[in-house]
Amino acid sequence: MEYYNLIGLDREPFSTTPDPAFFYRSQEHKECLYRLEITLRLQRGLSVIIGNVGTGKTTLCRTFLQTLEETNENNKFIFRMIQDPSFNSEFQFLQSIIDLFEIPESPRSTLDCKNAIQNYLFEMGVVEKRSPVLIIDEGQNLTPTYIEALRVLLNYETNKEKLLQLVIFAQNEFLERLKKQQNFYDRIAMGYFINALNEEDTHSLIKFRLKKAGLDDGRELFDEGALHRIYLYTRGYPRRIITICHEALIAMIREEKEVCDRQLIEDIILEQEKWSV
Repeated sequence: MEYYNLIGLDREPFSTTPDPAFFYRSQEHKECLYRLEITLRLQRGLSVIIGNVGTGKTTLCRTFLQTLEETNENNKFIFRMIQDPSFNSEFQFLQSIIDLFEIPESPRSTLDCKNAIQNYLFEMGVVEKRSPVLIIDEGQNLTPTYIEALRVLLNYETNKEKLLQLVIFAQNEFLERLKKQQNFYDRIAMGYFINALNEEDTHSLIKFRLKKAGLDDGRELFDEGALHRIYLYTRGYPRRIITICHEALIAMIREEKEVCDRQLIEDIILEQEKWSV
């Protein structure tokens, strides 16, 4: 029997995998998704989402992609995603874009790659009236050379709209890199910072995930003292919240407790701090 079945759950509630079904939409996340969708549908070009490590950017990215795929009328948008743009050369980077969009070309140079992508974008946007969308996660791994290559691709446009829609999710340090490449920075049509959750949203995230995992209505697995201590320790970072809640459920089973209290969280924190650098 899976551990979560022992406490009345149907599924793992605190997995660290970016499952959109378990994505808690705070007001801030809702606002970000709304702005992203508007920017995309207006075909404005470049959107950049910035957030610190552990703020839930990857899950937000997957949720954004899933939401748009579900509402993609007449297959107007062609969605493709690069999970990590760590490549050995500009040629490999551009070749990966060609492979993602299944462009029937065999380029031998970066110039060939750019020409092939340009022809594809014009074919899709002008002839077929479709809009390719490239989503890049872990954008902080984009080198200045790759950023410049993307800037060139964003130059392709009609009189009304950009032919490529580009959405980048990245850590905070990416912003400083962008500011050093002003020609790219100036093309940002929508920029958004993802912050850590406040205490109310921290509590709501925990309860939301437990309910999604099958917790009966009216039952609580974390008391108020535990929820407050989790917020103080994690400072509202979703990844930290999920990690400590997972450890708390394991401890509850081990100690045969029906509710996680503040002392149990304190014990977990002491154990985790032994491993902190």
